[in-house]
Amino acid sequence: MPPLQTFIALAPLAVYFLLLGSINISRRPLLTTGSRDSYVLGLALSGLVIIGPLELFIPDRAPHPYVWFLMLALYSMCLTLFVLMIRPRIVIYNITTEQLRPVLADVIAQLDQDHQWAGDSLVLPKLGVQLHVEKFTSMRNISLVATASEQSYRGWVELERALTDELRKIEVDPNPLGMILIVLSVLMLGCSMTWMVMNQQQVASDFFEILRIL
Repeated sequence: MPPLQTFIALAPLAVYFLLLGSINISRRPLLTTGSRDSYVLGLALSGLVIIGPLELFIPDRAPHPYVWFLMLALYSMCLTLFVLMIRPRIVIYNITTEQLRPVLADVIAQLDQDHQWAGDSLVLPKLGVQLHVEKFTSMRNISLVATASEQSYRGWVELERALTDELRKIEVDPNPLGMILIVLSVLMLGCSMTWMVMNQQQVASDFFEILRIL
């Protein structure tokens, strides 16, 4: 793959790995919504999309480089549509199941006394929330995913706020995998940028070719 296309593909992904690594080496868990998590992942994959599907859709004789802005807008709208269609979800980074269980138990006891557990599934009837606990053990990443199509948005917001307040009170050990992600991101950025510097003429030529302004 040419150096410019390589950098475009790897740079957003490297920044994403750097962000994940920084979260995992910290001593605090991080809670985010499924929408924000999906948007960030979509941005991380944007470079691969640009040099792949989007470039294939560009006409060979595109009249103006602004066609790229239209294609990027199309990708943004598709990503937004995907985010709007997914079920509610809460993602908690840098925490184990054993650490989250007591925090979650305290929160749901305060929010809904009528809650019911069934394995890793939880029903909060007063909040109008039904969820399943999904674990990604190696990354110490836990997701609370809606299990029914009809959910209360207000209930999910209340659960998110209560969990955020409780998670601020706990401290966790850094995840060693975080350093691996940081080193990987630095290598990806460093190698792709070095390759660009070593092939400056080809980079300039590829840049003008992408914009179709030669």
